[in-house]
Amino acid sequence: MAAKKSTSQKSVNRSQAKRRWALEKFLHYFYWVLAIVSVLGAAGVIGFYAGYNQAKDENACVVTEHVKEKKKLEREITRLSSKTAKHEYDNSAKPPNHIEKKVEKVKGKKGKLAIIFDDVSFSGDVRRIKALGLPVTMSFLPPTARHPNSAALAAKEPYYMVHLPMEAMNFNAPEKSTLMTSDSKEKIVERIHKVKKQFPNVEYINNHTGSKFTSDEVAMNKLIFALRLEKIGFIDSRTTADTKVEKVMKRYKMPYKTRDIFLDDDDDVEAIKKQIEKAIRIAKKYGKCIAICHPHHATLQALKESTPLFKDVELVRIDKLDNR
Repeated sequence: MAAKKSTSQKSVNRSQAKRRWALEKFLHYFYWVLAIVSVLGAAGVIGFYAGYNQAKDENACVVTEHVKEKKKLEREITRLSSKTAKHEYDNSAKPPNHIEKKVEKVKGKKGKLAIIFDDVSFSGDVRRIKALGLPVTMSFLPPTARHPNSAALAAKEPYYMVHLPMEAMNFNAPEKSTLMTSDSKEKIVERIHKVKKQFPNVEYINNHTGSKFTSDEVAMNKLIFALRLEKIGFIDSRTTADTKVEKVMKRYKMPYKTRDIFLDDDDDVEAIKKQIEKAIRIAKKYGKCIAICHPHHATLQALKESTPLFKDVELVRIDKLDNR
C-alpha cells in the first residue's frame, strides 16, 4: 500500500510541476507579448504626436506664408492705387482768384509759389519729399488701417496740413470716414474735432477728391462751421468748377485760398516740368500761386530737375502766402 501511495504522490507532483511549468511559460510569453504591445503602443503615440506637431508646424508655416503673401499683396495694391487712382484733377476749372481779377504783384518783389504735396501717408513719402530740400507743404491723409501712422509722421514735422477725404462725383477708391453731403452738422463737427485731436497743430485742411461735397453749398456750410469751431482754415483743392467754397467762406468772412494749378495730372516727368514752369509764370505775373501735386516718383524727379527755375520766384510754405 505504501508503495502505491508513493507512486501516486509522485504522479501528482509531476502533474503539478508540469502545470507550473506551463503557467510559467505562458506568463513568460504573455509578459513578452505585453512588453512588445506596450513598446509598439508607445511608439505609435510618440509617432502620432510627432506627426501632429510636424503637421502643426507645417500648417503654421503655411499660415505664416499666407499672411506674408496677403500683406505683400495689400502693400502692392496700396502702392498701385496711390499711383493709378484718379485725384479728380480739373485744371480746366480755373480758380476765380487773382488770375481772373488781374491783381498785379507788388513791384520789386518776387512772386510767391506755394507747393502742396497731397496724399502724404507713409514715412517713405516724407523722406523723399524732404530730400528735395525745398520749402513745400505736406498734406497728410487722416490715419486708417491702410496708412495708420500718418498722424504720427505729421507730428514730427514743423508744419503740415490735413488732406481730408470728401465725397466725389465719381471715385472708385474712397478713403475711410469720407465726409458725405448727407452727413449731419453734428457728425461733421465730430469728425473735424477728431481730426484736430489727431493733428493738434493743423492750421489748414484741403479736400481729397470732394467734387460732390465742395459743389454742395449746404454741405460746405456745415464743414466751414465745424472748421471755425476748431480755428482751422480751408484751402479749396478745386476738384470741380462748380465749387461753392468761395461763396461759403465769404459768408463766414474767412479768407478764400484755392489751388491755381495741378502739377501731376499727367504722370510724366516732362509733362510735370511744363506744369511747374506754368506755375512759376503765374507766380511771377500775378505775385502768388498755389500748386498741388503728389509724392509720385515722376513728380519728385520733375521737381528735382526744375530746382534751378525756382530762383525766379520765392518758394514758401502755404502759411507764408499772403491771403487773397
